Amino acid sequence: MSIVEAILLTIVTASTPLLIAALGELVTERSGVLNLGVEGMMAMGAACGFAGAILFDSTLLGVLCGILAGGLTAALFAFAVLGLAANQVASGLALTIFGLGLSGLIGAPFIGARRDPITHLHIPGLTDLPLVGRLFFGQDAFVYASLLLCLGVGWFLFRTRKGLLLRAVGENQTSAHSLGLPVLRVRLLAILFGGACAGLAGAYLSLVYTRFWSPGMTSGRGWIAVALVVFAAWRPDWALFGAYLFGAATVLQLHAQAAAIGIPSQALSALPYLATIVALVVLSLGRRRDTGAPGSLGAPFVPDR
Repeated sequence: MSIVEAILLTIVTASTPLLIAALGELVTERSGVLNLGVEGMMAMGAACGFAGAILFDSTLLGVLCGILAGGLTAALFAFAVLGLAANQVASGLALTIFGLGLSGLIGAPFIGARRDPITHLHIPGLTDLPLVGRLFFGQDAFVYASLLLCLGVGWFLFRTRKGLLLRAVGENQTSAHSLGLPVLRVRLLAILFGGACAGLAGAYLSLVYTRFWSPGMTSGRGWIAVALVVFAAWRPDWALFGAYLFGAATVLQLHAQAAAIGIPSQALSALPYLATIVALVVLSLGRRRDTGAPGSLGAPFVPDR
């Protein structure tokens, strides 16, 4: 395997959890809810997914446990912001702290355990092609599932009546209420979907990416997923591009450190976030040029609390 092929394969695996988590948060924010608890939900998915895989000796059941853990954690957030009308930002931050702490408690008995690698796709003649073979025809099922999820979210949001309903609720909840649309139910389902995606992303980290559990293994990926949604202007196709951009920056900084390149690793780590700020400025300038007025970014969601 060439060094270029190895780097590209690592970028794909590093980007997959970011893409899955970002797509879930994108749907949540499209419904008009800002959930900053993605980091905590990912940590819960990673801990419960790994614990389930060890206890049941099944990666599939471990993934289901991770999805369930993320969904249940998101349900707590939904109860707070929808049922109790709590502040969304404060509730999301509390959820992150709660998820990081509880995941450490759940995963403590499984520190030091390891899982075997999962099966990768192998198509005779195609997977063995130089450079592109393993990149396109030799990935694990989660990589292909993340790409299908991206296509599915885009199709749902912009090609179905349910997606139009969700976007209408996120754009203007007052008008949606006046039309008799089920605002709370739509937002509840969107929050649960976002939690399930975050749980799946966390399970991928512990069962596929590293194949072990350690406290704090999410390492800020949940916050990157939130930044990705803004970077992508709440569009699934740009979320795909952004996830691979952020994943590439993460991997390249490690190779830059190993190669002793004269660029500080901190500067490379900051590049994706700098790209997010640039994207926000570009979106804002485009909004002003189109409307002729100094408006906001024109985000498709308006949190009501």
